[in-house]
Amino acid sequence: MNKNVFLILLLMTVVSSCGTLKKNKSGIKENLIEEKDPLTYEERRKFDYYFLEAVRMKQKRDYDAAFQLYSHCLDIYPQSAAALYEVSQFYMFLGQEEKGEKALIDASRSDDKNFWYKQTLASYYQTKQNWVKAIAVYEDMAHIFPGRLEPLLSLTDLYARTKSYDNMIGVLNRIEELDGKSEQISMEKFRAYLQLGNMDLAFSEIQSLVDEYPYDMRYRTILGDVYMSNDRYEEAMDVYKGILKEEPNYAPAMVSIASYYQKTGQDSLYNIQLDSILINENVETGIKLDFMRQLILKSEQTDRDSTSIIRLFDNILKHKQPNADIPMLYSQYLITKKMEKQSVPVLNLVLSLDPENKPARLQLLSYAIRDNNLDEVIRVATPAIEYNPDAMEFYYYLGLAYYQKEDTDKALEIFKNGVLQIDEKSDKRLASDFYSILGDLYHSKEMKAEAYAAYDSSLVCNPDNINTLNNYAFFLSEERQNLDKAEEMSFKTIKAEPENSTYLDTYAWILFEKGRYTEARIYIEQALKNGGDKSQLIVEHCGDIHYKAGNKDKALEYWKKADAMGDTPEDGATPRSDAELKKLKRKISLRRYIE
Repeated sequence: MNKNVFLILLLMTVVSSCGTLKKNKSGIKENLIEEKDPLTYEERRKFDYYFLEAVRMKQKRDYDAAFQLYSHCLDIYPQSAAALYEVSQFYMFLGQEEKGEKALIDASRSDDKNFWYKQTLASYYQTKQNWVKAIAVYEDMAHIFPGRLEPLLSLTDLYARTKSYDNMIGVLNRIEELDGKSEQISMEKFRAYLQLGNMDLAFSEIQSLVDEYPYDMRYRTILGDVYMSNDRYEEAMDVYKGILKEEPNYAPAMVSIASYYQKTGQDSLYNIQLDSILINENVETGIKLDFMRQLILKSEQTDRDSTSIIRLFDNILKHKQPNADIPMLYSQYLITKKMEKQSVPVLNLVLSLDPENKPARLQLLSYAIRDNNLDEVIRVATPAIEYNPDAMEFYYYLGLAYYQKEDTDKALEIFKNGVLQIDEKSDKRLASDFYSILGDLYHSKEMKAEAYAAYDSSLVCNPDNINTLNNYAFFLSEERQNLDKAEEMSFKTIKAEPENSTYLDTYAWILFEKGRYTEARIYIEQALKNGGDKSQLIVEHCGDIHYKAGNKDKALEYWKKADAMGDTPEDGATPRSDAELKKLKRKISLRRYIE
């Protein structure tokens, strides 16, 4: 036999054969009393060996072997509580509940002082909704283990389920003896007395809680609330007045008085009380929010008159706010009422109280973007980078605002910082747009290698990013590099948007650079038909393509038309350089295409 196993068996044998120290009534330890082992030495040795092997098999998840070994233990010692308990769990798992229940009962009887065996049996009866048997076990446990709360708490629930309110009160009294008086126990006893129809004892129970904690106004408020919930309004009001006489700004009592006026139909007094609560700095924000939500709901369900709601919010905001909760609710209300202009100062107040409030900042940002107010976009989005550094949308709109203001250095800085926030959780389309604009910015700075790297990253995030595909393809065609790749990318754009004049122009120009002039002419003419005739660049390209296709007179016609259009760029387009405009004039004067 393994040496360690032998030592464990020896230890188990010694432990199982030992007696226990007992105390007499005075608490003094008596001499060690040996309890006679019902097994012989040889039987005990075998039992302990098989039991330990069963435990080992169970740990190895060899449950068949474990069950056989536990059963063999019972052959040796049928009254073994530990073996009976283990076998009961196997029976339960196998769905043989009758056998499992019997084994569990036998285990509990065999080791009457084992708390967990009885707890398991009681829990089993509860799952079967056999309340009578569950109660019997828990009562037995409460008798055997008088110092433990668990059986008593379970009995409270079971007596409530079976509507045995007298027994429930008895158990609650026992809990109080063990754990002291508490609000929860007193309220449970109060409800039980109400069920029994004993109103005097019900209210005296709450009164006893007040007497136990005379300086805790919360319990006095509970007493008043209990009176009011049972239509004893005068007694409730006397309690509230007594509280406010001692603590004039005690918020829960103020709230209860408001409820009193509301329940008794005293609307004018209710409104006065409500105003005093909403502007009282001692009243928690959560209570104010609850009132305002209730009032909004009531308004929406009745007259839908927003003026009174707005008046209340305005009165509240005349006073210093501890947090942004009330202003945020107000702004949301104004937005739902389509009062966007009025919501702006409230949203700004929210941000002054809570600069990290992302929804409020995004709402303000949406207004600025809609109105194309670039300075407002910059004002709102700039602090967001500090307070919400991982929110990519703020970098995006801030960078775009600087880009549109032609501050490309600042825009480039913002977008470079923005792409640093991109990770595996980022929205792929937004990340692709980031890299796309970053590529445009790099290209405007003649940083072509960096631009193409950014475009590649954009397409990794979203292979169908049309803006990236078009710009990347066009810039490659301008440099006459990777024209096959440029054509492939550009073709995707016209397939996605076959009537987009910009994309048609790019594709035509790539074909032009590849010497496929007839095809190029087809696509450039489609570009003109789809609005490209308003673009100086597209019209000039049309002339270039016609020239290479052998239509020199037509080419001159288009060059002259482009020149007459002037150098005003399309919305969002990059202005043409002086060199490009001079080149156009040279084409006209020389009547030929210039590389």
